[in-house]
Amino acid sequence: MTNSKNGKKTTSSENDSSMLHDFFIDELKDIYWAEKHLVKVLPKMSKAATTQELKDAINEHLEVTKTHVSRLEDVFGLMNKTPQAKKCDAMAGITDEGDEIVSDTEDGSVTRDVGIILAAQKVEHYEIATYGGLVQLAKTLNHNDVADILYTTLEEEKQTDEKLTQIAEDNINVEAAQEVAS
Repeated sequence: MTNSKNGKKTTSSENDSSMLHDFFIDELKDIYWAEKHLVKVLPKMSKAATTQELKDAINEHLEVTKTHVSRLEDVFGLMNKTPQAKKCDAMAGITDEGDEIVSDTEDGSVTRDVGIILAAQKVEHYEIATYGGLVQLAKTLNHNDVADILYTTLEEEKQTDEKLTQIAEDNINVEAAQEVAS
């Protein structure tokens, strides 16, 4: 970003001592925890999935999520902060609900995949909301370099959400509707 006083590119800002800046850093810590948590949770979701298509999509997103963690570490560096995670109660709750969905659905059923997709989309929507807000806050704080990085992650989260919808609509929902309850 350009500092208006001297025209030089810098990552510091007059706003770095503001309450909004402190809030922004706190929210970065929150999503950093969430992304690191997902790196642990996604392999379990993949293992629980029935269809190979869903397993592959989850495994692909695991690799993307690892990149998100790395990007957040870069963002902390640009903000002259050490990467630090703060437990994200929202993500913990969403992933706990996902665990319940898996335990409440029959192993090997396509209905379980429907539940996993629903749980995964709840995760994606939380991330989309968070990254969307963080992009705007970074711009407000004149951290356009940070905003650009966060925007890249935001777009990847949207793509994952769309892919999950496509998987559900292409066949999984219809197949699950034909499964007979036991």
